[in-house]
Amino acid sequence: MTAEEAVLGLDTSCYTTSAALLDREGNLLADQRRLLKVKPGHRGLAQSEMVYQHTRNLPDLLEALDLSGRKVAAIGVSAQPRPREDSYMPAFLVGLGMARSLGKLLGVPVYRFTHQHNHMYAGLWSVGKTAPDRFLLTHISGGTTDLLLCERQADGEFSLEPRGSSIDLHAGQFIDRVGVALGLPFPAGPHLERLAGEAETPYPLKVWTEGGNLSLSGPCTKALRATEAGADPASLALGVEQAIGQGLGRVLQAICREEGLQQVLLVGGVSANQEIRRCVETALAREGISLWVPDPRYSVDGAVGNAWAAVLREKQEGR
Repeated sequence: MTAEEAVLGLDTSCYTTSAALLDREGNLLADQRRLLKVKPGHRGLAQSEMVYQHTRNLPDLLEALDLSGRKVAAIGVSAQPRPREDSYMPAFLVGLGMARSLGKLLGVPVYRFTHQHNHMYAGLWSVGKTAPDRFLLTHISGGTTDLLLCERQADGEFSLEPRGSSIDLHAGQFIDRVGVALGLPFPAGPHLERLAGEAETPYPLKVWTEGGNLSLSGPCTKALRATEAGADPASLALGVEQAIGQGLGRVLQAICREEGLQQVLLVGGVSANQEIRRCVETALAREGISLWVPDPRYSVDGAVGNAWAAVLREKQEGR
């Protein structure tokens, strides 16, 4: 009896070690993740510590995958953060090294993607949509506030070209700095969202925007000063969410008007926040622009996108 085939996805990002399995049709077979540990009161990890924790975590996650009756036919892995020649981060070398070793031992193809493509494909997989030829990818996390024009190329792959960003702090940094100041664990996103749910009114925070660019350092400084002055923590948390969501809404409107786009895909850890999603969706609806929002589990870091991208590449190459 021939074993059924599965496609393996790997991702070793700044704060999550991930491994996922899909079958040839894209059905999820397994999704293993482990958050990297950050000491209380700290706002991040050195790259050397990320590499160390990924090196410890990844074998455990692979051992936890259930391959009963199946064999790995292909591997998709994040090889670098962004689709640029100068884009490099040591954390991704752990997943890439494992993928290369497994690919050689198993005699299967290894497809290299960027972390941003991984998020894009995870989002598309989650919403169950086929990507249009042109759309806007909004990737917001602790390390990115990237607004990217996605265009299908002649070979079927997507280019990701910057069309806007935060000129200073990223959205996730804004959340984490205020969250840590409020005594929340790092990463602060889920904890800040729960705290914001207790607020009656948001603390007012204004975000500067111009075209596709926005600035988050000003409202972050104001929020930190308000924290020191004893402002209501829940109100501050809601104010941070709405500042990010409303600022993003305005820049997305501007980019879509400039580029003639009708579709936005929202991904990245910060995009899992429901209030930020609501603000962005409200802003885009006023312009008649459709927003695709994945299940929050597939907005944050994981390896499902790499597995799905590898499934699609296999089909494209007739395997």
